[in-house]
Amino acid sequence: MSHRFSHNPVRVVSSSLFSTASEALYARIKKIKRKDVECQAFFRKVIKNPIFQVLMISTITSNAAFMVLGTDYSIMYKLFRLFEISEIIFVSIYTCEFFMKVYVEPVKYWRDGYNLLDVAIIFIILIPYSLRKIKGKHYKFLHIADGIQSLRILKLISYSRGIRTLITAVGQTVYTVASVLTLLFVLMYIFAILGFCLFGMPEKGDLNNWGNLAAAFFTLFSLATVDGWTDLQEQLDQRKFTVSRAFTIIFILLASFIFLNMFVGVMIMHTEDSIKKFQRELMVERHMTLMEEKQVILRRQQEEVNKLMNTQESGGKSFSELVEEFKKTLRHTDPMVLDEFGTSLPFIDVYLSTLDNQDTTVNKLQELYYEIVNVLCLMLEDLPPREKSSHSLEFMI
Repeated sequence: MSHRFSHNPVRVVSSSLFSTASEALYARIKKIKRKDVECQAFFRKVIKNPIFQVLMISTITSNAAFMVLGTDYSIMYKLFRLFEISEIIFVSIYTCEFFMKVYVEPVKYWRDGYNLLDVAIIFIILIPYSLRKIKGKHYKFLHIADGIQSLRILKLISYSRGIRTLITAVGQTVYTVASVLTLLFVLMYIFAILGFCLFGMPEKGDLNNWGNLAAAFFTLFSLATVDGWTDLQEQLDQRKFTVSRAFTIIFILLASFIFLNMFVGVMIMHTEDSIKKFQRELMVERHMTLMEEKQVILRRQQEEVNKLMNTQESGGKSFSELVEEFKKTLRHTDPMVLDEFGTSLPFIDVYLSTLDNQDTTVNKLQELYYEIVNVLCLMLEDLPPREKSSHSLEFMI
């Protein structure tokens, strides 16, 4: 035992040394200044351009469509040359995309899991060509290499944030789903042993469905998915097993109505949380983009104002002429024009509520005036005729 525990500190130290060495190497590489900054910035703009992303999505979907057509041997035979040319084009585009991304981010590229998936897909694309060169066209496992080419469509994941959100949701449910599946396996294990003992007897038992533990597990899986459970129950009824119906009903209630619905509920909950998080991220990105646009417009307008001030100091034009020239520099796409205090939603909300309060106040004042007039009328009615005429004359005056 002492010899076994003596290796743990060495492993911890070695892993910590490896992590510190990798971090130091990454920091040293990061400090290296590239001389092709302009070219790197150009390719970064190209990669982030929506047109490039639409081009890549169109390429991936076209490749998937060609693979579907390739499953028909008659079409494959007629358009064999077209399929060869399209395959060369698709592989070339994927390779160019890989080299462009590595050129822009030579270190950061390898730290993204979706980029590693793209690299794995490129290696999968090269497998059939390598096998044909090394083993020949009649290699017996060549059809497997051709079949896994369908994984090319997974390149869409890196260009779809919605799919990445769903994958994140599925990844977050791993531990919870593993617990649910473990409980379901325990339940199936208990009922498999029980079913084997009740219905797997060699004399009159159902050996095809309950004859051994593997067959019992497969039968219970059919019962859990409620697939053909009536046929299984009919076979048990024909052999006159009295407890078979209770056994089937209890297992279906536990496995199908509880555990499988629990599994679906966990997936839905995590998916909703991931979608809400995705929407929040989109709102933050839109806000940041709008703020960047505002900063650019403010800088541009500040530069224009500085030019006007310099022009005024040097002399030659009046202030009104300079203001008119500044108005000409404003653009219709400037969001700052709509971002005034009077057009903001909080101000409009406060303004409308103030108008409502003002209407309420006016109504109360009118009611008060009516009450005062009513009281005065009652007072006039109680006075004698002479005083009433004098008071009415005073009111008229």
